[in-house]
Amino acid sequence: MPVKILSVDDENDLELLLTQYFRRKIRKGEYEFSFAHNGLEALTMLLKNKDYDIILSDINMPEMDGLTLLTKINEMQNPALKCIMVSAYGDMGNIRQAMNNGAFDFATKPIDLDDLSVTIEKAIEQIQYIKTMQQEHTQLESLKGDLAIAREIQLAILPRIFPPFPENADKLDIAASMTAAKDVGGDFYDFFRIDDKKIGFLIADVSGKGVPAAIFMAVSRTLIRATGIRGVSPAECITYSNNLLSEESTNCMFVTVFYGIYDLETGEIVYCNAGHNPPYILHKNGTTEALPMSQDPMAGAIGDMQFHEEHIQLEKGETLVLFTDGVTEAMNVNNEEFGDDRLIQTLQEVSLHSGQEIIEAVKADVAAFTEGAEQSDDITMLTLKRL
Repeated sequence: MPVKILSVDDENDLELLLTQYFRRKIRKGEYEFSFAHNGLEALTMLLKNKDYDIILSDINMPEMDGLTLLTKINEMQNPALKCIMVSAYGDMGNIRQAMNNGAFDFATKPIDLDDLSVTIEKAIEQIQYIKTMQQEHTQLESLKGDLAIAREIQLAILPRIFPPFPENADKLDIAASMTAAKDVGGDFYDFFRIDDKKIGFLIADVSGKGVPAAIFMAVSRTLIRATGIRGVSPAECITYSNNLLSEESTNCMFVTVFYGIYDLETGEIVYCNAGHNPPYILHKNGTTEALPMSQDPMAGAIGDMQFHEEHIQLEKGETLVLFTDGVTEAMNVNNEEFGDDRLIQTLQEVSLHSGQEIIEAVKADVAAFTEGAEQSDDITMLTLKRL
């Protein structure tokens, strides 16, 4: 595309000089000149055609002078439109005012066309830079909009209706929360009914951050849910999911998963822990008990692995608290971690509360601890309380 230059001058001789001097660039399609004879005529042309790149304007003109035209151009708020002001050498007061008012550069009469050519080239460099920045800004705004939509989609696939099983509200209290560190996150939780007596539940943390983690999260969640809802054992579910994830994993991505099946009648939980943080049991006497550390690797890291399962008994009034490492590894401004000890202290203070109250208490303490520091990881929790 040619650089479009609008020359504004009440002297007709300038039109002939410019077209003659820049004839080669005009012939090659590099420059395209238009001409106006005063500021008012130029302003009319600018309003009709908004694709001019450079305004070469005399300062002293009838009807509307160059300084007034410059003010009108500034009101258009187009940083890619550059103004080069022209006036007599002795008119330095107006030239100085023009520069203070945002003119890109100036030339004095009689115009040195060689010098003007260099000035125009400098203006073109600035224009190209600004247009590139504007294009990148537009792309970033578009990406930001896409990420906002992706965030809504990601949140939509996580269960958000509580209580999730109102028909069993007298037996079970489930609550969950996920707060992403970026627009989209890699943590997720889920729960679903397997049959009249059993509920499947899980919490997981995908390696990495941002969009790649979010995509891997969606794949992992769909795969584990689709497998678990068939009623297979937790070990079989994670073993099957691991084989598929390891085949499809790119950039060595993996996911830590705690998947359990809860028996509504007995309170028994059969679970498989694939490299995830050990959950805590909150006992009725206010004490906490951590489940054993996982002996199995993360899902998606190594194919053809056989995962194992364990059993625990949840007594009436007890709560199982699951969380991702975004809770314990939350950092304050001094680069100190929230840690397991602070988490245990918070859990002991609210051990008899509802699942949602427990989650809100932990989130509040983490927020108070990290006040002023940027959230570095997704913060996700799930509580399961036997009533």
